[in-house]
Amino acid sequence: MTGNGKRWPDRSEWAGKIYSSGWRASEGGTRQVIEPATGHALAEVGVASSADVARAGARAAQAAGDWAEAAPSDRIEVLLRASSALREHSAAVRDWIVRESAGVPAKGDYEINAALAQLTHAVGLASLPRGEVLAPQSPGGTSLAWRVPLGVVGVINPWNAPLLFAVRVLAPALALGNTVLLKPDPLTPVSGGVLVARLFEDAGLPDGVLHVLPGGAETGQAVAADPHVAMVAFTGSAEVGRVVARVAGEGLKRVVLELGGKNSLVVLEDADVDAAALAGAVSTFGYQGQACVAAGRHLVHADLVEAYTDALIGHARTLRVGDPRVEGVSLGPIISERLATRIERIVDESVAGGARVLTGGRRDGLFYPPTVLDRVEKAMPAFTEEIFGPVAPVIVFHSEAEAVDIANDTAYGLTAAVHSGSVPRATAVAERLRTGMVHINDVSAKDAANAPFGGMGISGNGSRIGGTASLEEFTQWRWMTAPGPA
Repeated sequence: MTGNGKRWPDRSEWAGKIYSSGWRASEGGTRQVIEPATGHALAEVGVASSADVARAGARAAQAAGDWAEAAPSDRIEVLLRASSALREHSAAVRDWIVRESAGVPAKGDYEINAALAQLTHAVGLASLPRGEVLAPQSPGGTSLAWRVPLGVVGVINPWNAPLLFAVRVLAPALALGNTVLLKPDPLTPVSGGVLVARLFEDAGLPDGVLHVLPGGAETGQAVAADPHVAMVAFTGSAEVGRVVARVAGEGLKRVVLELGGKNSLVVLEDADVDAAALAGAVSTFGYQGQACVAAGRHLVHADLVEAYTDALIGHARTLRVGDPRVEGVSLGPIISERLATRIERIVDESVAGGARVLTGGRRDGLFYPPTVLDRVEKAMPAFTEEIFGPVAPVIVFHSEAEAVDIANDTAYGLTAAVHSGSVPRATAVAERLRTGMVHINDVSAKDAANAPFGGMGISGNGSRIGGTASLEEFTQWRWMTAPGPA
C-alpha cells in the first residue's frame, strides 16, 4: 500500500504506459499481461515503438553527463533508497513475481533477496578506486589513467528471473555513472520493468537516467541499434543472443551476453548419494527448470546410478504441481505454450529414440510434472538440447575421464556441480570442466552479487557481471598526460 492507502504500485500511474521521463503513453500501443497459471489478464502495459526508443535514447544521453558527474555519495544514496523501497514493498513485489512469472512464493523471496544483495554490492562499486598514477613520460610530468562511465547502457531482460536480472545489471550500471534503457520481456513487463521503475522513482533517481520500454523483438532490436547506446547487456537464449550481437555489432557497441547452458551435475562413486540427489532435484526441478543454470544432465557413476535414480524419483514424486499461489505447491506452470510444447517434444523424441520415462513425462496444459529419464544417449535431444523444463536426464559413466568427456560434450559452458566424498578429488574434476562456474557438493544453480557470473562457449561471449567484473564491464579507460615544467 502507498501512503494514501492505494495499493503499490498504483495502477493509475502506469497502466498502459511506458516509463521515459515519467509515465506516458507509447506510440507502440498496449499489451495485456497474462497470468500463466490461470490465463487471466493481470494488467496492461505500454509497448515501446522504435520512435519511443529513439526518444528515450536521446534523453538518456542528455542525462548521462550530469549523472556521471554526480558525487558517488549521491548515487549511493539513490541505491540505498531503492533498497529500502524494495524492502518496504516486498510483499507486493513477491505477489507480482508469483503471478506473472509463475514461480512459487519462495522463488519470489529469492529474487527479492538476491536483488537486495545486488543493490548492496553496487553501493560499494560506486566508491571503489578507479584509476592509476602512471610513470610520467617526462621529468615532472603527469600520466593518469582512470575509468569513466560508458554512457547509455541498453538492458534486454528475460522473463525467468525478471526482477533479479534487471537489478543485477541496473544497479552496477547506475552506481558507476551510466544511464539505462531497460527493455523487460513481454511476458513479465511488470516485475521486470514497471516495479523497477517505481522503486527508483521512489528512490529519487533523477529524470532521464532510467527508461523502461516494454516490448518484443522489435523493441529489443531498436534498443540494441540505438546510436546513443554504448553497451547492450542481454540475458536469454543463444539464438537471440546472436541476433543482439549482430545488431549491436553494427554500431561497434560493447555487448555483454549471458546465455543458456546444458549444465551437468556429476556424481562420483564416493559421493553422498542422498545429498547429491537432493542437490540434483533442486538443480533441475526448481522453478520448473526454467533457469539457465539448471542441471540439464545428471552424470552418475555406474556404482551409484540405481540408488541415485531411486532417490531422485522420490524427490520428484513429492513435488506438487499447480497454481503457485496455492500453499503446498512446489512447481507452477511452464511460462508459455511455446516452451511447454518444446519440452514435450524433447522428451517425446528422446523416448522414441530409446530413453525411458521413470516418472512424469506427460503435461496437463502448461503444467509439466517433474520428470526423470534414463537410458539417455548422445544422439537424443534430452542430451544435446537445453530443455528449460523440469526434466532430469540420467546418464551413466564408469570413470572420471568419461564423466569429464560427457560433461564437456556440448557447445555450452555455463555452470556445473561435482559431488564426491573428497573435496580435493571433486575439485580436480571440476577444474577439467569447460564452464564459467562450477560448484562442489552443491547445486548447479547458484548466484552471488560479488561473483563474476557468466559462461564459456555459446553460454556467453566471455563477459561477466558481478563483483569487480562489473567495474570492468560498465566503464572504460581514459588516459591523460601533462608535461612537466619547462
